[in-house]
Amino acid sequence: MKFICEKANLLKAINSVVRGVSSKTTMPILEGILIQTNENEIKLTTYDLELGIEYIIDCDVVEQGNTVVTASVFSEIIRRLPDTEISITVDDKDLLIIECEGSLYKLATMNPTEFPELPTIDEQNRVELEQNNLKDMIRKTIFAVSTESHRPIFTGCLFEIKDNKINVVAVDGYRLAWKSKVLDESVNDFKVVIPGKTLNEVNKIISDSFDKIKISIAKNQALFEMENCKIVTRLLEGEFLEYEKVIPKIWETRIRANKKEIQECFERVSLISMSSIEKERKYPVKVSVEIGKILISCKNQAGDAKEEIFLNTEGKNMEIGFNPKYFLDALKAIEDEEIFVEFGSSLSPSIIKSVEETDDYVYMILPIRIQE
Repeated sequence: MKFICEKANLLKAINSVVRGVSSKTTMPILEGILIQTNENEIKLTTYDLELGIEYIIDCDVVEQGNTVVTASVFSEIIRRLPDTEISITVDDKDLLIIECEGSLYKLATMNPTEFPELPTIDEQNRVELEQNNLKDMIRKTIFAVSTESHRPIFTGCLFEIKDNKINVVAVDGYRLAWKSKVLDESVNDFKVVIPGKTLNEVNKIISDSFDKIKISIAKNQALFEMENCKIVTRLLEGEFLEYEKVIPKIWETRIRANKKEIQECFERVSLISMSSIEKERKYPVKVSVEIGKILISCKNQAGDAKEEIFLNTEGKNMEIGFNPKYFLDALKAIEDEEIFVEFGSSLSPSIIKSVEETDDYVYMILPIRIQE
């Protein structure tokens, strides 16, 4: 096997597929990148038995062949080479030879016949989106995915097609993020749960462009397809939360705030919340709503902080406590200037949403009981 290609193209492919390399495995072959030639292109593949990624690039193939090379070493060498053409050869001793200007490296390889095949997707449903839309939907929900392994279904995002809309939902038991978008074409209804790990990697690979990405769904697998890249992943099994039933439809108190202003206040006050001497205790940030203003505060052994903001308020006066990180995560995901925060009681879920996106992006957060 021998091929010659530009470093920039090869590195882009490596950076994409390396996300599918297994980090914890007893099978050395899963720590490798499968390199295959096909006429004037090469295909790089990684697979950790749950997530598999293929990436194809054009190059000058001198001699056809295939091999597997350890991903960590190969990727670091390519990353550090000069920005010019790279020649890669597999010699008769099965060594991978990398040549670039004055650089020469020889790496051990593994038997490509031992590399597991990616699952074949027997497509049952599919949907096409612009990559920038998918990127936006993932960004606005993925942070609310659970990291607790004892509830595996919540370690992924629900992808639901319903009434010609796509809904992406994440929940971790303390908060819920829901993003919706009307589809351009008619698609059959379906719902699946895609692992958060996969969506994080998809989000890093796709571009913020109008180029399309196709999502194909099989019985227990999903396939993301772009022009030169494929990502296949297993689906999570189990019953996801019936999210529509838990999102409050009415409120008793509502504020309309400048997002940047309230975010900066929360960030400052949370410095006191996080600096507690009793590290095991979680001190909430308290929000007190009065007519025409809110007071954001926190008090513990480390200190006392108070911030006052004058804004539009509706409904009753109230006091409620929040985990400041969860509140800030929502604000960071919203891009518009103004937000609504809707409160029920001091013990019921609150809603944060953009004034501009009231019908297609909702973030729900559970309060923390305030102990005086």
